[in-house]
Amino acid sequence: MKKTKIKHYVGVIALCTVLLASACSNGSNNTAASGNAAVVETASTDQQTETAAVATTELSMDELVELDDEDYNTEWSEDSSTKIVLNGTSASVTGAGAAAGEGGSVSITEAGTYVLSGTLNDGQLTVNVQDGTVHLVLNGVELHDNDSAPLYIVKAGKVVMTLQEGTENKLSDGTNYVYADATAEDPNAALYSKADLTINGTGKLTVEGNFNNGINSRDDLKLVSGTIAVKAVDDGILGKDRVAALEGATLTVEAGGDGVKATNAEEEGKGIIAIGGGTFDITSGNDALQAETSMLVNGGTFSLITGGGSVNGETHVEERGGWGGGQQAAPDTASTATGTDAAVTEEESTSAKGLKSGTDIQVGGGTFEIDSADDSVHSNGNLTIAGGELMLTTGDDGIHADTAVTIAGGKINITKSYEGIEGSVITLAGGETTVTASDDGVNVGGGNDGSSVNGRAGQNTITDGTHMLTITGGTYYVNATGDGLDSNGSIAMSGGTVTVSGPTNAGNGSLDYDGTFEMTGGYLIAAGSSGMVQSTSDTSTQQSVLMTFPQALEAGTMVRLEDSEGNAIATVAPAKAFQSIMISSPDLKQGSTYTIYSGGSSTGTETNGLYEGGEYTGGTKVVSFEITSAVTWVNESGVTTAQSGMGMGGGRGGMGGGERPMRGEGGQPPADGTVLEAAPQGTTDTGTQAQ
Repeated sequence: MKKTKIKHYVGVIALCTVLLASACSNGSNNTAASGNAAVVETASTDQQTETAAVATTELSMDELVELDDEDYNTEWSEDSSTKIVLNGTSASVTGAGAAAGEGGSVSITEAGTYVLSGTLNDGQLTVNVQDGTVHLVLNGVELHDNDSAPLYIVKAGKVVMTLQEGTENKLSDGTNYVYADATAEDPNAALYSKADLTINGTGKLTVEGNFNNGINSRDDLKLVSGTIAVKAVDDGILGKDRVAALEGATLTVEAGGDGVKATNAEEEGKGIIAIGGGTFDITSGNDALQAETSMLVNGGTFSLITGGGSVNGETHVEERGGWGGGQQAAPDTASTATGTDAAVTEEESTSAKGLKSGTDIQVGGGTFEIDSADDSVHSNGNLTIAGGELMLTTGDDGIHADTAVTIAGGKINITKSYEGIEGSVITLAGGETTVTASDDGVNVGGGNDGSSVNGRAGQNTITDGTHMLTITGGTYYVNATGDGLDSNGSIAMSGGTVTVSGPTNAGNGSLDYDGTFEMTGGYLIAAGSSGMVQSTSDTSTQQSVLMTFPQALEAGTMVRLEDSEGNAIATVAPAKAFQSIMISSPDLKQGSTYTIYSGGSSTGTETNGLYEGGEYTGGTKVVSFEITSAVTWVNESGVTTAQSGMGMGGGRGGMGGGERPMRGEGGQPPADGTVLEAAPQGTTDTGTQAQ
């Protein structure tokens, strides 16, 4: 069959090939998308000692979805079609291939075109065709069955359902089904199909699944066009092998369980959701869009609310796992299934995510507003965002992958989260991202948070020290109550702009890593408390300055770093109170003298506290100093010594009283909660940083 018309609606997603060590264009805020796949890979470099190759599956609309001329066909004529008119408790059939039965029920037994109109009060339309395509034209029809699916497709080569222009159509069922011999293959939805099902046309279809599900296809379900509203006590729309939606479809779902899902995890190349466009308004008790294997979204407008929204997010229990350990969420309730799609045998999990997949998620376009009780975007494998606009509000993680997260483009705003971006390996390579988190902003090492596609049941499965955060491009703003950038391994930055408004408590830091932080390019500003402050590594090729003030400065206090000629290196006003600030810029040079000012104002253009251009006035000089090493630690008296990669930098402790909580065994606070004596102050020195 011909498969060319898919290109009229969707193109192959063009995602950037990303290397974790040197992804895309070095130092660029945007990445050039090329090719048909997103590949995420770590490679051995001088910046890291332990890495692992992680590659995403290549996803493209052309390969995931096969559409032919029949899928787009909405044409029919009186001469070549069979007419079925329903009259409450009876039906009349004009033409071949169908027969009316008791109570108005109708059976279709031959391939062909059937035009339906009228009302069936309590009965069933069945399609049972050995082979061939059945074209059902819904021309103003209302079907209801008290104890089974009003539209039951038992067998066919394919069924194409056309919603006739200008018509409104409705399918509804009762609250209890009667089975002669209940099996997993019995109907459990108002529209139930055991064959491939395509819905097209420009009319409207309302589906009420009062027993269990709304629409359930045991094979492929393709939503080409039409306005479809589904309300179901359990899942709204299911396509076992795949669910595909194109730009002509408008979908509204209100579901007690999942909104839209593909369930086949047993067969290769199935269990897929592929969306090339359309409009989706989904309110679900569980996940909004769930693919058992892969999910590709290349366009569309999405409004998703899950689990009652972020206000219903779980209460998180703080469990520190070492210096870079981050905090783990309490596990979800795992699902238990004793059957397949049977209403009485499947127990839904408490998972309430926005987008969720079992292996891969790739987002190349679309506009998203997601308010989720659980993670907004979640993959049990890899996750890539290369385009689109995402507004995420969540009671858990904004973006989470058990393996690799890659952000290569798009505009992302995580307005509320527990942890903003979490994965075992994270690459930030392009786009614009804003993160607000009640714990860590970016957390490398979270890995498997216990999630299966239907719940959480495990712990982190990566134990070989391969955690890595790599930043090569893009613009990122992180506002974190916990650590700003947190890696259980290492960090490497070679491009992009990162601004961190970090923690105000002494037990967290704007930067927190276990291995090294190799800084070779880009702009990094990290402000926060000083109790656990870390700098970039002293082996970096780009210079950094870490200033610790004698006491905390109020939120919004401006800090200005200038060179000896009065040129701005950075002008920033952190959003929260802070006692330390680290600035790394390609403009910093060894052997040059710089001055730090505090207070004052700027006429420059402000973005997330960072000012560009304009005139700076009214500041108070704090200190002048010379850069003589990769990392220069400074306090109000001048250059100071500090531990390599971590230290007090001359200040006294964190924000709340000058004392620093000491770690107990394993990097955790003492079991009795005692706050011990603060770490020693740095000593003023006109030389280089002590090693």
